[in-house]
Amino acid sequence: MNVPFWVWALTIGGLLVLLAIDLFIVDRKPHEISIKEAGLWVVFYVVLAILFGIGVFALAGPVRGGEFFAGYLTEYSLSIDNLFVFVIIMARFAVPAIHQHRVLLIGILLALIMRGVFIAVGAAVISQFSWVFYLFGAFLIYTAIKLLRHGGEEEEFEENVLLRWMRRVLPVTDHYVGHRMTTKIDGKWHVTPMLVVMVAIGTTDLLFALDSIPAIFGLTKEPFLVFTANAFALMGLRQLYFLIGGLLSRLIYLSTGLSAILGFIGVKLIFEALHGSGVDKIGPVPVPHITITVSLAVIIGTLAVTTITSLIAAKRHPERIREVEIPHEEEVIAE
Repeated sequence: MNVPFWVWALTIGGLLVLLAIDLFIVDRKPHEISIKEAGLWVVFYVVLAILFGIGVFALAGPVRGGEFFAGYLTEYSLSIDNLFVFVIIMARFAVPAIHQHRVLLIGILLALIMRGVFIAVGAAVISQFSWVFYLFGAFLIYTAIKLLRHGGEEEEFEENVLLRWMRRVLPVTDHYVGHRMTTKIDGKWHVTPMLVVMVAIGTTDLLFALDSIPAIFGLTKEPFLVFTANAFALMGLRQLYFLIGGLLSRLIYLSTGLSAILGFIGVKLIFEALHGSGVDKIGPVPVPHITITVSLAVIIGTLAVTTITSLIAAKRHPERIREVEIPHEEEVIAE
């Protein structure tokens, strides 16, 4: 799949326009996002991703279109589980409800930039060293087992090296100052907790990419599809955050479903690595070739079963619903 530079430029430009609209129009007057508003935006971004996928299907063929949809579904479903950690971060930093949308927007923009670098490096490594698929596959299987064993445990957030460095080197105010990231106190510039929490969201998402990026490379090796699937998943993620308390908390088997998807893609990667090494049989047993159609069917089927069984279990056993509440702390310093 040869993607011209102008297609890359047009795609990135379109994403930047959407972010600009969100930042300068939707978030021009900070407010607490309602369930209705969040739901409409989620539908908008999902429809936008579907239209983009149809365009890939029409212009690049059914295989590439299937790869995009498989990658998008995988990235979006993995991102859903990450939202619970975002809730913890918001509560940890006591982000005022009216500014949570901006925090997610800027944080996810940082994550998108860092993921873009990650994807470029990954694509370069894969093109030079096909054996890296063995590592990706083994890592995904390990992650799947770990997620299956610890999926029911409460998420935790620990400040990473960058956040600890910011607190140690930069003067940080004790309180928020509207949605400003910096402020001047006694003639000296300080950063506010707003900047710190944005960096926390962005860098935490980068850690999540350690399993999601290898997973999508197991579905498509095309950097353009990997990037756009990640972009559309992240674009709709921040709106989905505001639905988490009422809807996503009932997906009690989400971690189980995600572990199944990661394990499947890990095995698929190892099979592809074997084929790339010229190994078509292990003894008398042929190494299967898993098509994108099969991959898409497995991903959709797993997500459907996970959702249905979760909702049934949540109705029968309400005590198993994950307690998730969007923080609503008020600002200490007015704008």
